[in-house]
Amino acid sequence: MMILQGKTALITGASRGIGRAIALLFADHGCNIAFTDICENQDSNELTTTLQAKGVQALFIPSNAADFTAAHDVIKQVVDTFGKLDILVCNAGITRDTLLMRMTEQQWDDVLNVNLKSVFNYCHAATPQMMRQRSGSIIAMSSVVGIGGNAGQANYAASKAGIIGFIKSLSKELGARNIRANAIAPGFILTEMTLALPDEVRAEMIKMIPMRRCGETEEVAKVALFLASDLSSYVSGQVISVNGAMG
Repeated sequence: MMILQGKTALITGASRGIGRAIALLFADHGCNIAFTDICENQDSNELTTTLQAKGVQALFIPSNAADFTAAHDVIKQVVDTFGKLDILVCNAGITRDTLLMRMTEQQWDDVLNVNLKSVFNYCHAATPQMMRQRSGSIIAMSSVVGIGGNAGQANYAASKAGIIGFIKSLSKELGARNIRANAIAPGFILTEMTLALPDEVRAEMIKMIPMRRCGETEEVAKVALFLASDLSSYVSGQVISVNGAMG
C-alpha cells in the first residue's frame, strides 16, 4: 500500500544520508519529492534521476537552508510546481565539533544557523500554505545529543535541543489547523560521516548501544514515513528516538 500517494514533500539537505533515505522511501509510497542541498552536485543529480525512475515527480532546488529569504523562495517554487505542500522534513544539518574552550564564535554560529535557524526559516515559510490547506505534517531532525548532550558537541547539542523546544511549541500553535509537528532524534546512524570514523572509534560507539549496532538510514526513514502519513494522524508535539535503546 502506498500511504503517501499523491502527496508532496519537501526535504532539506536530502542529497545524502538520512535525507536521501527519506526521499527514496517517500517516493516508494507515491509521494512527489522536492529537495534541497547547498549546491547541485553528483549526489543531487543521481537522487533526482532515481526518484523519477520510481514514477514520481522530483524537483531539486539548490539553496542555503540558513538563508531566511532563500527558504521562502524554495517554498514558493515548490507550491508553484506542485500546487501544494503536504509534508516538510527539516533535515539540513552540519557539525563543527570541538571542546567549548576551543570553539570559535564562527563554529557556534555556523551550527546554530544551519541546524536550528533553518528549521525556523522553513517552518515560517511553509506554515501559511499548510494553514490555507488546513493540513500538513512537519518533521524536524533532532538528535540523541539534543536530549542527552555530548562532550565536544555543545553547539550541535544546543541546536538539536532547540529543535525539540521549537517543534513542541509549533505543534501547540498549529494543532487547531490540523497541522502536526514532530521531531525525530536519531542515535548513531551509519552515514558517510560515521563510516569515516576509525574502526576503533566506531567499536567504542557500538559498546554504548544496547542493541550493539549502529542504525541504518532506512530505519530513520521508516519513522519519518509514519509521521508523514495518516498512520500518525493524532501524533503531534512528540520526539521519537531512533537509537537502539541508547540513552
